[in-house]
Amino acid sequence: MPPEPDERAKRARHASAHELNALIHEAGEESLLALLENPNLDEGHVSQLLERLDLPAVVLSAVAQTGKWTASEAIRLRLARHPHTPRRIALSSVRQLFLFDLVRLSLLPSSPAEIRRVAEELIVTRIPHLPVGEKLTLARRGPARVAGAILAEGHAQAIKLALANAFLTESQVLKVLAKPGIPERAVTAIAQHPKWSCQYNVRMALVRNAHTPVPSVLAFLPNLTMRDLNEIAALEELAPHLKKYIQQELTRRKDAERTRDV
Repeated sequence: MPPEPDERAKRARHASAHELNALIHEAGEESLLALLENPNLDEGHVSQLLERLDLPAVVLSAVAQTGKWTASEAIRLRLARHPHTPRRIALSSVRQLFLFDLVRLSLLPSSPAEIRRVAEELIVTRIPHLPVGEKLTLARRGPARVAGAILAEGHAQAIKLALANAFLTESQVLKVLAKPGIPERAVTAIAQHPKWSCQYNVRMALVRNAHTPVPSVLAFLPNLTMRDLNEIAALEELAPHLKKYIQQELTRRKDAERTRDV
């Protein structure tokens, strides 16, 4: 017969380091809590334990209440990303993570959505103070919001990397183009990018942006609908030279339509 819960807990509390490798897979909550009291338990064992997605919140809380474990970056990362970690503990853990552990956390689908958002916010707030090398790394492999924030900064080397970032989304590119202080080089790079300049909504945003190179604007206008052209032309904040080109395109189409009707 399997040992009684009290016996399993006693075994977990006093097991040797070698036996702990098997005991971290125990199912009982009482045994797992007893395991955390074992003097032979080390960081490696706790890290393995936290990889279990079925851990109850009470066990995760017990880990978080032990200072020698939360002093470890690896443990804090696992607490932050675990789906059953109590919200207060997860938020506290994520705020103590190093930059690139925040990146890992923000890209992990199994992490709670709120925790991923907080991780992204923390990265974005650090961006202005980061050395160029770290910004380039984030531009290359950071999450969409982070890539967008770096793109909006307009650093010449980072722009190309951010636009090629596999996580960058159209919505982030549109948010960048809507920022009033976006550097001209960033707008030009988007307008000339083979992927983003082909997106209809991005073209709309580029046509509205005063920094978009005139040749790009003229190339985009024939592909926009009459309705969208009229809506853009009616914008009060539209730069005069853009309004002129849009009016010319509208006139060209009306003349072409009249010619067809003759």
